[in-house]
Amino acid sequence: MVDQRPSLPSVRDFATWEPLLRLLLPGGTESRTARSVRVAGRIGAHGCSLRRRRRGRMSSTDRAVVENVQRALALDGVEEAAFTADVHAAGKTTLSLVWHCPAVEAADRDSDLGVLVLVDGSLPEPWRRLPVPMTRAVPAPSADPALLERTLRERLPDAIGATEEEIAAAEARLGVTLPDELKVLYRVAGARREDRGEDYEAQRRVGSAIGCELAGLDGLHSVEAASRCPRWTTEATTVVSTPADATVQSLAGSPGWIVFAGYGDELAVDLTPGPLGHTGQIILIDHEQSIGAELKADSLTDLVLHRMREKRSVHREDRLPLVAEVGSGGLQSIEDAAHPALEVLRIGAGPTPFGLGPVTGLPRLRTLIARPGTLADPLEIGQLTGLEFLELGPEEWRVLLDAGAVPPTLSAAAVDRHGARDQPPLALANELLELWGRPKITRTVLEGGLSPSAW
Repeated sequence: MVDQRPSLPSVRDFATWEPLLRLLLPGGTESRTARSVRVAGRIGAHGCSLRRRRRGRMSSTDRAVVENVQRALALDGVEEAAFTADVHAAGKTTLSLVWHCPAVEAADRDSDLGVLVLVDGSLPEPWRRLPVPMTRAVPAPSADPALLERTLRERLPDAIGATEEEIAAAEARLGVTLPDELKVLYRVAGARREDRGEDYEAQRRVGSAIGCELAGLDGLHSVEAASRCPRWTTEATTVVSTPADATVQSLAGSPGWIVFAGYGDELAVDLTPGPLGHTGQIILIDHEQSIGAELKADSLTDLVLHRMREKRSVHREDRLPLVAEVGSGGLQSIEDAAHPALEVLRIGAGPTPFGLGPVTGLPRLRTLIARPGTLADPLEIGQLTGLEFLELGPEEWRVLLDAGAVPPTLSAAAVDRHGARDQPPLALANELLELWGRPKITRTVLEGGLSPSAW
């Protein structure tokens, strides 16, 4: 089928963006007589973030305007662009386009730069955290390989199982010794899919007997933290802990979480349980969660016999002593925030700028977010030797850059403009990226005209 839609000018032509800018301009006489109006947004192949003058769902006409820009992006091989347009009363318009950069995570706020990823592939600390060995952990009293085997053979008298050699090969590949219950499961019903052939009814019976869709031995895998897709933009301030009464450790992944069933949400046997957990317990890894897991059953026997545990949420922290907010209605002083367990410190406006002396040397402090003008001496940041994420205002970043004092431990950074109307400080951001040898951000500035009568 031939595409009958008219060809579009380049995504770098003002004409491509003009209908979208008109869609975003505010209405009303007051807006038309104002000295200038700023509109901003972000648009990519799979979505957009736009501040529209009309709330609610887009009309078909509005969607067509957005889709035309998306077509132009695709034709020019551009994944995403953030834009800011200043429209003056006479209609003269300056459009600034910031192109997608692999070293930048998209911002939550339309016209901001986003997070600068200084170390490619880096993850926030909770996603690098390894399980704590629980040397006293043992299988649950309900774990009964003999009962499990009898039950499965009664339910699946004709099932084809895996061989001992295949089970041993899986253990060698994973680098772990599988618990006895999981070996029973595969010994009875865990044949490879090619051994079952096209007998989908047999596969359905196995799933019904177990209570889940069983993966083949070659599908067994541990949960890797990186696969749960954290973003520095949202996760730099995430803090989790494993309390003393937890059955499951608060982790993003573990070499001891062995997935044996499920697509999307996955079931795993847990070989690295929490303080009150059991080796070989069954946990659910929710695909909508980026960290943690939920205990489903104390043992595989319990799972097959439908003896489930009550749901318990992941233990996330957003309060002292792990997280502290000073100023802006929070704590009154940095001294009040200082604690050996502190991981995330936010600093807002106070009666006077704050000094960082009280938090110097804290072993776990990894994230500092300070609003512009809130630090007495930005160079004190150099004494925080464990920072992996830092967000500051442009002037504070300028001080660090000029002094050659940007912490070398950083994996990601952000520039807080805090409501400033000037363009995002690309030159400053590119200086930071250059320090780590990362790709730079590029911007295109286009000039055009929008008639005020069309507002």
